[in-house]
Amino acid sequence: MVVQLGELVMSLDLHRQDLSVTAITRQLSLDRKTVRKYIARSLEPPAYSPRPPREHRLDPFTA
Repeated sequence: MVVQLGELVMSLDLHRQDLSVTAITRQLSLDRKTVRKYIARSLEPPAYSPRPPREHRLDPFTA
């Protein structure tokens, strides 16, 4: 299940209002572990790194 940005922001907002994780999960219909994970991360963007270039069959002949 993918958490939408609106659900993420709503869960963080409810957490700032001192609602318990259980109350947030009931209100948003999400799993407890998911809510805890996103509260721990806050609004940190995912850390992706670029993939290394792939080798092709013709690489030895193109340079």
